[in-house]
Amino acid sequence: MKTALKPKKYVTDRRGQKIGVVLSIEDYKKVLAEIEELESIRAYDAAKASGDEVIPFSKATQEIERSRK
Repeated sequence: MKTALKPKKYVTDRRGQKIGVVLSIEDYKKVLAEIEELESIRAYDAAKASGDEVIPFSKATQEIERSRK
């Protein structure tokens, strides 16, 4: 199980309200990777729910190449 990031530094406004966080590059890259994975999962779920016909990748690329000619 993945653990939540715990920022060590916060950016505050003039009233002392937290408005941002400072992350290490390593943590930032982890966050980006997690977001990309979540986007892929959502795209997969949307494709499954669409009910569209499933075509093998090789056939799809053949059709695309054919349409370019």
